[in-house]
Amino acid sequence: MINQRICVGCRVKQDKKKLLRVVRDPLGQVKLDLSGKNPGRGAYICANESCMQKAQKKHLFERVLKVKTEDVLWQQLLEEIKFHSGN
Repeated sequence: MINQRICVGCRVKQDKKKLLRVVRDPLGQVKLDLSGKNPGRGAYICANESCMQKAQKKHLFERVLKVKTEDVLWQQLLEEIKFHSGN
């Protein structure tokens, strides 16, 4: 059985490996978790810009992770999305 998670942007359930994970670690820092195994509370997002823009505009990671997100996180996400899309 393949583990599935829901994207915070579009709310569509997908295979965990197809999504990007953002984690709030035990120290309260929010960062991109490319391994998908870092400890802490995680939230998942599709690897596309429309989901990222929606999550950023509506502060969805802040709601789910209960901590303020920094601009550097959004820049890292955008770079990773561009890498996944091949642009």
